[in-house]
Amino acid sequence: MLVKESLLVENYVVYQDDELYRFTSDAALLSRFPTVRKGDTVADFCSGCGIVGLNLFALNKTAVGSVTLFEMQKPLHDLAVRSVEENGLKDRIFPKNLKVQEIGGEYAGRFSLIVCNPPYEKVGSGETNKREDIAVCRTEKTLSLKELCAAFSFAVKFGGRIAVSHRADRVAEVFSELKNNGIEPKRLELVFAGESETPYLALLEGVKGGKTGLKITTERIKGGK
Repeated sequence: MLVKESLLVENYVVYQDDELYRFTSDAALLSRFPTVRKGDTVADFCSGCGIVGLNLFALNKTAVGSVTLFEMQKPLHDLAVRSVEENGLKDRIFPKNLKVQEIGGEYAGRFSLIVCNPPYEKVGSGETNKREDIAVCRTEKTLSLKELCAAFSFAVKFGGRIAVSHRADRVAEVFSELKNNGIEPKRLELVFAGESETPYLALLEGVKGGKTGLKITTERIKGGK
């Protein structure tokens, strides 16, 4: 069933479908995490229904120049198209039904900020789902971490930023792949759920061609993914 939900920012809304993959609190956390600068040209990789890109825009509409949403699954892409139209943002937000690995040369070095809430689980890690469309959103079966970081490096301009959410216990892997692609980790926020002493989520920001030096912060929320 199609559901229209408020972004709780002015009158902005986002569409979801109960039959498809639904976003979690991680998406909202990520949309508030990046350093946003005046005139930013933003991309949202693995955008799903568009929640991260839409919410980031709503929160920073006077700064963000445009947002391009890249989503490979047509039903989720169609939800993003509907949300963009409903919000009257067709001249600012551009949904693309495209795999991250297939982003063309017209996007090389185009973006000053890329955000991404990617599949968290390795193939064969124990995360299973009989529905292909859900498995694609949760596991790396169609997009590996290595491929994702290569796509970041291809599409972000020199000095541009990437902001990505991931499992806290995979931070070392994410850092390694970012560095392999010329992106220096600059900020790490570890997110704890409830009273847990172990973080479940990491929010990471990196700069292409950036100098070394990492700032680490923490956040505690009531729930988790």
